[in-house]
Amino acid sequence: MGKAVRALSRPAPPPEAAWQALAARWQPSADVLAETLDGGQSFRWYRTGTAGALSGWRGQWADQRVDLRLAPGGVQWRPAGARTADAGAALRRYFALDVDWEARLDALPWRSDRHLARCLAAFPGLRILRQPFGETLLGFLCSATKQIVQIKQMCALLAARHGRPAVPGPAADAGHASLAYRLPTWAELADVPEAELRACLLGFRARYIHATARHLAARPGWLEETEALPYAAAKARLLELPGVGEKVADCVLLFGAGRLEAFPVDTWILKALARRYGLAGWKPAQVAHFGRTHFGSQAGLAQQFLFAWERRHGGED
Repeated sequence: MGKAVRALSRPAPPPEAAWQALAARWQPSADVLAETLDGGQSFRWYRTGTAGALSGWRGQWADQRVDLRLAPGGVQWRPAGARTADAGAALRRYFALDVDWEARLDALPWRSDRHLARCLAAFPGLRILRQPFGETLLGFLCSATKQIVQIKQMCALLAARHGRPAVPGPAADAGHASLAYRLPTWAELADVPEAELRACLLGFRARYIHATARHLAARPGWLEETEALPYAAAKARLLELPGVGEKVADCVLLFGAGRLEAFPVDTWILKALARRYGLAGWKPAQVAHFGRTHFGSQAGLAQQFLFAWERRHGGED
């Protein structure tokens, strides 16, 4: 059975760790760091300082909970809790620090695509995160017809009511209380009744999450096998899951499996390609095909810049 909301009384936290440099080559602005962490890729990051001035963030994924901040030399990090042996490796994977992002950006058709060029110039250093595959699936199953703040609220309730305690650490601010708990795994969700999922403000999404959890419980290793497949085969398998359509499948593959050929199409992308590329009236599947064809093997990277631009500057010519 599901668990009631738990009081967040915690053991005394250990002393805060020292700050460490994340990556010498990644020096985003405060706005670009915010767009990377809180622009719709992930739903488990919260500000810890005032916007812009301190540019501090606390985030949680799998068994990791970390603080980030901007410093004169770039992004710095520290564990926001008991240090785990693989924290550094987990960060390198999460931020895809092994990827040559400059080469990926250079492969995009920005030389012949003036709108793409100005999107790249507006968000220098914007990254694609590489989140845990199962958590990415859960987050985007919550996303249908919802805004980012609402998806974050759903994930927060799922963690607080059905997730396991995260590693002890500095007390979270009241607004970050859910980070005391990690998101539930799919195996844990399989034991949660649909009615208790609905109590996490999931609405109709509770039915899909409940059915997906049962589907995965009956197929051990299914997620790991899917993540390892080429893009087309992995997408076809994801589309078998209850509630997973084209957009959700592409989001899961782009943000959870590093498949940069995925080109998720949502309302913002439909607007962007209608306004900037003359695709008014095109269906999402047609827009997705255009995106993969026009932007090539790094289409998902282009999509994130187009998405960020349209949300920030959509009314501009």
